[in-house]
Amino acid sequence: MNTFHNSPKFLKGGIVLIDPESGVVRRIIALQYNPDTLSRTLQVKGIGEGGDRSQALRLKGPPVETLKLDAEIDATDQLEIADGTATEVGLHPQLAALEILVYPTSSRLQSNNSLAAVGTLEIAPMESPLTLFIWSKNRILPVRITDFSVTEEAFDPALNPIRAKVSLGMRVVSVDDLGFSHRGGDLFMTYLRNKEQLASRSKGGALSALGITGI
Repeated sequence: MNTFHNSPKFLKGGIVLIDPESGVVRRIIALQYNPDTLSRTLQVKGIGEGGDRSQALRLKGPPVETLKLDAEIDATDQLEIADGTATEVGLHPQLAALEILVYPTSSRLQSNNSLAAVGTLEIAPMESPLTLFIWSKNRILPVRITDFSVTEEAFDPALNPIRAKVSLGMRVVSVDDLGFSHRGGDLFMTYLRNKEQLASRSKGGALSALGITGI
């Protein structure tokens, strides 16, 4: 049997949750299969139409970047080797690991309910871990999950899902959202600087290619 030692190693995209204060990694979620497409939209933060002419070319801050992807999850391989978890509950653990990204913890909900019951007038909104979407070393993005939907496509005899597609919508959180001193803001600045370095490696064009000799 031939072994190709020089075959490239395919990386996985995924999501990492970290403590925003200490930077300790709380959970790593690697996608089982990389999605075929990753859609990105950048909404420019300009001054707007009809404003002061002196401001027409100014940017107010980083654009609002949103991402969308569809991730497939399949328990077929685990079922073939009689994996205990897959046999018992199918894909429930993998789906739950993704779904709790958009849930506050049950303990925090219970704590807030107890505070409200004793008459606490102001209860601080629940802060979640810092969520990072990682798509290679060139894209480590602090994000907030904005859309989440699951389509369960096949089930075992006990009605546990064994094949599913998860659609994720994410919004990149920048220094405008977090500030420069926040760990997420620092990661955003690293992402932006890396983007600038990549842009500097793009070869510039020539005016002749555009059919003109000067401007």
